[in-house]
Amino acid sequence: MAEPKRTPLFEAHRALSARLVEFGGWLMPVQYSGILDEHRAVRSAVGLFDVSHMGEIEVRGPQAARAVQRLVTNQVGKLSPGAAMYTVACRPSGGIVDDLIVYQLDRERFLIVVNAANIEKDFLWFRESVGTVAELADRSDEVALLAVQGPQALATLSRLWKGPELSQVPGFHFVRGALAGRAVDASRTGYTGEDGFEIFVAAHLSRAVWDALLEVGCKPCGLGARDTLRLEARLCLYGNDIDEDHTPLEAGLGWVVKLEAGDFIGRAALERQKALGVSRRLCGFVMQERGIARHGYAIQSPPEKTVGVVTSGAPSPSTGGNIGMGYVPTALAEPGQELFIDCRGKVLRAQVHKGPFYKRGTKV
Repeated sequence: MAEPKRTPLFEAHRALSARLVEFGGWLMPVQYSGILDEHRAVRSAVGLFDVSHMGEIEVRGPQAARAVQRLVTNQVGKLSPGAAMYTVACRPSGGIVDDLIVYQLDRERFLIVVNAANIEKDFLWFRESVGTVAELADRSDEVALLAVQGPQALATLSRLWKGPELSQVPGFHFVRGALAGRAVDASRTGYTGEDGFEIFVAAHLSRAVWDALLEVGCKPCGLGARDTLRLEARLCLYGNDIDEDHTPLEAGLGWVVKLEAGDFIGRAALERQKALGVSRRLCGFVMQERGIARHGYAIQSPPEKTVGVVTSGAPSPSTGGNIGMGYVPTALAEPGQELFIDCRGKVLRAQVHKGPFYKRGTKV
């Protein structure tokens, strides 16, 4: 097996005695002071994540917008330079190749951020699908990505920031400036359910920016807290909650499928599925008895009849309960519906929950 890759901040993680694990082909910090401590820091103050394992693919040329629209389900024409959008790329079957954020850099340049384990797969799929319509370049090795997340993210970043006023940047928009004297792009996006920014910086400058952010009070956080934070906000994880065997309509991502956008890949299949209705749906649930629903556990209804599988599950530090997600027949995905989770032979009650388990500043 190939050696796991390392981000430009690998030595910084070792210096902080992070616990390192292999994730998506990368050696990444799973925790520093502890998952619960880091989770609470993001909910109450500000946390700092190294997400440089994510990939960046640039699409450029006079027909760049047309090429990107061919690849994704959301409406690229609604973007303008400085704006971004969440979307998915699909196979002709409607199955999800990856979930993405698309940034419009200027009139003829777009940047697509892809999941770490999918960089090579996505680049080959994009190139095959776009052909000669636009030029593609994999910028992943050149770019580091840091996530500053939490209610104090804006104030903390502002101590080091030179450029357009960060408080005026809307969600899913980005600006260019300097952080600790290094040129960066700051995007008001994240994966935690909190306010914050994701910072794009040249890989060779990332350590200086990382160290400066720690000095002004950011708490280093690993993948463990990132997972519990995103699950509380009910944000999907590729490879768990979404994949090529499921469509965005089944995953509750119909809001990023704009059939009027044009002839994107998978449009015909999604149009048919929308007309017929989905037979299964990704639902969230809250455990009603003491037990943790882990990835891969069977979902039953009634007990002893398996109807689905848990795709994500964990204790929720912000709500005090145990939460999860999984695909079940559509009729069983309604809020309040009772389900049963087979937790290593112990069948426990759960209840379907609508929407995120946590909203910024409050429990639900």
